[in-house]
Amino acid sequence: MTPTITSTEARHRSTGFPGWWTLAAQFAMVGAGALCYFGVRGLTRSDVAAAQLNATRVVDLEAGTGLLWETTVQGWVIDSDHLVTAVNWIYIYAHWPVIIGSLVWLFLRRPGEYYTLRNAIFASGAIGLLIFMTFPVAPPRFGAIDLVDTITQRSQSYRAFQPPGLTNQYAAVPSLHFGWNLLVGISLWRATDHPLVRAFALALPPAMATAVVATGNHYVVDVIGGGVVALTGLVVARMLPSVRRTPEWAR
Repeated sequence: MTPTITSTEARHRSTGFPGWWTLAAQFAMVGAGALCYFGVRGLTRSDVAAAQLNATRVVDLEAGTGLLWETTVQGWVIDSDHLVTAVNWIYIYAHWPVIIGSLVWLFLRRPGEYYTLRNAIFASGAIGLLIFMTFPVAPPRFGAIDLVDTITQRSQSYRAFQPPGLTNQYAAVPSLHFGWNLLVGISLWRATDHPLVRAFALALPPAMATAVVATGNHYVVDVIGGGVVALTGLVVARMLPSVRRTPEWAR
């Protein structure tokens, strides 16, 4: 009996390995993009006073719109070591490791989705850097709200994925931690009909949204802003001619 091919699989099916040079070129491109992102963000360390003032403005905005939920969200986990460890691990290990792993899998199996995700990350990252430079914001863990910095207090693993020298601590708005995980979730959902992968794709964005707030790293409006910036990047990516066709090697 001939196996049934779903519409999603037929749309993205890959028929062969593209070659090591092609793979290396993509690694180099994504790596260069990541270094530029962290390098520019690290070099544009902003005035502390302005970042603290903008943090106050964000808190006032949330208070006025009923979105001041940070204390409540952290309250869900702070009394449990297991839950604190869970949100820390989501914040650390469900971001770059998941993004990189998803890019590799999509490149090898669903190249059309890979190029869309890659370009969406590039586009939204550029938007994010512009906002970081023009609107620095101190994260809630710096005192704008009475929260515990769970990452610093209970984990050192994050330093391996994001060295302090490449980190701008006043780049809280928007949360690309959430935004890029949202893009990964969308890409994985589109790339396959497998129920486990789709369940992971659905769980990833809300899990990260909870983690970035519960750890004291982002405000609720950061999550909303990160989603808007990420989806804007996705719109840009889908408009590019290079992602409207599947490469010859993947047909």
